[in-house]
Amino acid sequence: MSVTIRIPSALRKLTNGESELNAAGSTVRELLDDLGKENPGLIGRIMGDDGEIKQFLNVFVNGSDIRFENDLDTEVKAGDEVSIVPSIAGGGELPG
Repeated sequence: MSVTIRIPSALRKLTNGESELNAAGSTVRELLDDLGKENPGLIGRIMGDDGEIKQFLNVFVNGSDIRFENDLDTEVKAGDEVSIVPSIAGGGELPG
């Protein structure tokens, strides 16, 4: 079963410029394990040493944040889209 994984532009240098990759698995964790077989540098940027998604990244399955589902054990099926999205930090207050 193949699932499409959208790669943010900041990580595309680790995917030969590809914005989407396919991986197999029935959970997000299995997808990332499969993705890591051919893209170990990419997985090192996504996953921490503790085996969890790095703090500054968000992962969505079909638009739903996995943190509000079953995290890395969120189930996926063929045709689903997984998006890896960097967190955006804001600056200071606006003058005024």
